[in-house]
Amino acid sequence: MREVNITMLGARYVGKTSLLASMFYEYEQNIAKTRIQLIPDQRTTSILGSKLAELKSLNEHLKSGGVASTEAAAGAKSIRSFVFDLGEKGKNSSLRLHFWDYPGAYVIASENQEEQEFVRQRLTESVAVLIAIDTPALMEAKGKWHYARNRPLDIVAHFKRVYSNLDSPRLVILAPIKCETYLQNETSTKILLERIETEYASLFDFFSCDSLRDRVATVVTPVQTIGTIFFSYIDVINGEPIPRFKKPLPDTEYSPKDNEQPLKYLLRFLLKQQVENQWGVFNFVRSWLGLDKYLKEAIREFAKDCKTSGGFQIIQGKDWFNI
Repeated sequence: MREVNITMLGARYVGKTSLLASMFYEYEQNIAKTRIQLIPDQRTTSILGSKLAELKSLNEHLKSGGVASTEAAAGAKSIRSFVFDLGEKGKNSSLRLHFWDYPGAYVIASENQEEQEFVRQRLTESVAVLIAIDTPALMEAKGKWHYARNRPLDIVAHFKRVYSNLDSPRLVILAPIKCETYLQNETSTKILLERIETEYASLFDFFSCDSLRDRVATVVTPVQTIGTIFFSYIDVINGEPIPRFKKPLPDTEYSPKDNEQPLKYLLRFLLKQQVENQWGVFNFVRSWLGLDKYLKEAIREFAKDCKTSGGFQIIQGKDWFNI
């Protein structure tokens, strides 16, 4: 089975696991009616199942001020990966989506060569990179906690070390998480996008250079991993900013929103590459999609409604999504 690697970049406690758990939940609840199926392996099912149970237990967690994190401990053995097999419904899967996660401390520049080499290798081998953004840290107190929490300078440095002389197109997705509060109306949504454009300007500037402009597609996909809790305040414990949340009503239930959008953008991007035939080291995906015509049409149907408004924006590379 062919495999596509996706790297998840994000500092500690941002919510990468919550994103994957909510993505799979939304797929199963709403998107599974399509002709494709997404099957997690046993380990992925176990981890995401536990996380999903935690996300649904909002009342218990909110008594202490917020939803708990599932940050992996430091060290090479704590590196986690999440595997989903993709294929035509009712048949053997044809492609494996391998999401690589790791301790958030790996994002921070350090002298640990093993950690840095891991990030470099994953970025080199990945068709797509998903940057998880802690939205309250970005937005509150004039971004006071943004650099400490989201580590944008370290993330830019990782890309500059790897994205040189690319021989194939790549997709970079910026996914604001815990963003429910900031998508309530057109004004607040506009402010969120403006803040992202400002705070990640150096990253966007790097991607728009002459050698990368036609190789890197960049999109913003805000995901509401819970959907029914809203930012209240930031509590500082031992120097660590901890966002606290509240529910509008005591009986409000877990209701994630738009968590499938990063997956739709990824699959739409893969389809476009098959048409353009510009794969480089990922040439096997072109061959796979070319042979499995039925699945290609099923993916096209699934990915046709990528959102481009309401906080969703293609920053660069619109042509890479024209299918």
